[in-house]
Amino acid sequence: MKLASLKDGRDGRLVVVSNDLAWFTDAGTIAPTLQAALDNWERCGPMLEALARSVEDGGVPLERFHEHDAASPLPRAYQWVDGSAYVNHVQLVRQARGAEMPQSFWTDPLMYQGASDGFLGPRDAIPLADEAWGCDLEGEIAVIVDDVPLGASREEALAAIRLVMLVNDVSLRALIPAELAKGFGFLQSKPASAFSPVAVSVDALGEAWNDGKLHGALLVELNGRDFGKADAGVDMTFDFGTLVAHAAKTRSLCAGTIVGSGTVSNRDADGGPGKPIADGGLGYSCLAEVRTVETLLTGHPKTPFLKTGDTVRIEMRDAKGHTIFGAIEQTVGG
Repeated sequence: MKLASLKDGRDGRLVVVSNDLAWFTDAGTIAPTLQAALDNWERCGPMLEALARSVEDGGVPLERFHEHDAASPLPRAYQWVDGSAYVNHVQLVRQARGAEMPQSFWTDPLMYQGASDGFLGPRDAIPLADEAWGCDLEGEIAVIVDDVPLGASREEALAAIRLVMLVNDVSLRALIPAELAKGFGFLQSKPASAFSPVAVSVDALGEAWNDGKLHGALLVELNGRDFGKADAGVDMTFDFGTLVAHAAKTRSLCAGTIVGSGTVSNRDADGGPGKPIADGGLGYSCLAEVRTVETLLTGHPKTPFLKTGDTVRIEMRDAKGHTIFGAIEQTVGG
């Protein structure tokens, strides 16, 4: 099934969306918001699944679904934690900063806690007060979990995953070094993120969801041009079961917690850094990575960070070319 939150107050209005994202029906008789459904998933989950089947059968009143009307599936959440499952990306970005990468990064996930009190909608503008802050997109995958007990195993964590989404985890790269140098993590350098118009249940993803990973090309466009098509299921060092279990090592996670994958990143076929799409590669899911590759090859980056008026689009399509989650499409400052 596919769920969305239409813009309505702080927490949106829960609707069930057709598989082709063309139609929706109101789910208010089951739960007014997605968080309310997650709080009582044992009862609400099966009812939403039944309603989703009725949507496909035409057995309920339907209205046209417009992605522009959607907030992020959870317009705000109790918790948002983001990992760095694609260690290739971590290695490259640290290399550009001149920071050595500890060997433990390959066995112990990196994770930070981001702001979750208000997410951007998938078509909302990216606020940017100062272009000198180095605004960057980050194309990622995220999951929404049910209650996860403290100390959960990977298997228990996997079983708690209810929904999957795409993310644009906006970063202000020029602010990151000074914040990290304080030894206390991100704050100002990690503003509000945006999620895809719909969240999709694990079973609805079919073979694309395998062993705790979402397989398929994450399509990233910048100002209408292809920028990245890295496969989210390739070069993912830590699957979502491992990431969720990591977050739950010392505390339980409440229903509605969102766990992100970090920037999707693939190595080149020869094992080196990825190449631009124009050069036959799979491109990139963030600007920092292409700037790192440029620095390694030429001694300095040439691709600028996002400027006012730039447009970012992030999407994933199935084997038939149909959109799965809808598109995140945002203009900087627009």
